[in-house]
Amino acid sequence: MKIFKRSFLSFFFIICFSPQTESAIEIDLKDFSKAPKFLSEFGFFTDMRNQTPADSVHPYSLASPLFSDHTDKLRFVYVPDGEKLGYVKNKVFIFPVGSTLIKTFAYLNKSGSLEQQLLETRLLINTNEGWKAISYVWNDEQTDAKRAIAGATIPTSFLNSQGELIDIRYRAPNQNQCKECHQVNKVMTPIGPKARNMNKVLSYQSGEMNQLLYWAALGWIDQKLGPTTVLSYEDINASLNERARAYLDINCGHCHIPGGSADTTGLYLNFTEINQEKLGIYKKPVAAGRASGNLKYSIVPGHSDKSIMLFRMKSLDPGIMMPESGRALADDAGIKLISEWIDKL
Repeated sequence: MKIFKRSFLSFFFIICFSPQTESAIEIDLKDFSKAPKFLSEFGFFTDMRNQTPADSVHPYSLASPLFSDHTDKLRFVYVPDGEKLGYVKNKVFIFPVGSTLIKTFAYLNKSGSLEQQLLETRLLINTNEGWKAISYVWNDEQTDAKRAIAGATIPTSFLNSQGELIDIRYRAPNQNQCKECHQVNKVMTPIGPKARNMNKVLSYQSGEMNQLLYWAALGWIDQKLGPTTVLSYEDINASLNERARAYLDINCGHCHIPGGSADTTGLYLNFTEINQEKLGIYKKPVAAGRASGNLKYSIVPGHSDKSIMLFRMKSLDPGIMMPESGRALADDAGIKLISEWIDKL
């Protein structure tokens, strides 16, 4: 699917919606040693509590987001003035040094009696030494967030989609745990911002606009991009296979990919994988043990109940569960989706 077409309409659209940016970032983002103690010191937000970004910081969203205990995620990106992003099809955009990906995890509790709670804000900063991860945990007053090198556990509650009150001990990762997912060929890298996962419309202050057109208007990317598109796994109008593959790609494919932290398993769940055995179909686990649940194959077509993949998705045991970090709850909707997909293979 191509989103960019040379036409007067697209030219007019970009001119009218061209975002105006003025850098207010005073921290030297190229030098990781200068990362401040408090999130507010970066100058990314003009209103911390309401997550109002500075002029040079821009919101973005993913078509299929990672499940993280039902948290709402507020994503932003900063790119130094005058810099451009590199593009390789099906890969994460190549961000220039000094760029920062900003992601706040929160329970917004938009309906019901509970107030909004900002939990943590994670930064991925592209420094002179490569990508570096920092987590900032929000204070009770919701006025600022403090750097948490060792991570943190945050007891809290939220309202699920059925309006039920759920108690949880939310876990912010320590600095080393970030590498478990954000690493390919032993090099830290972002996960989400691929063109195929951003080819969607987002609401900006200037109005609604396709995110890739917006980035082109900023001068970050070329208008000639023609990415494939990953549909949202929540899109009921998409095929079951498309939804399942999109879910596995964002939730599993960052580790289960050649060069990823789960490379040695030989189980590859990225969106572009086409080898059936590598996708898990009748694939025996490399290492057996209790994590297999005494089951033989990762995926048994027609039998989700006999598939190791579902057994591990359902588990909350740290020695069994998959993903093995980043969640304390099971993703019931994801389990239902992958169960239906396997049962119809």
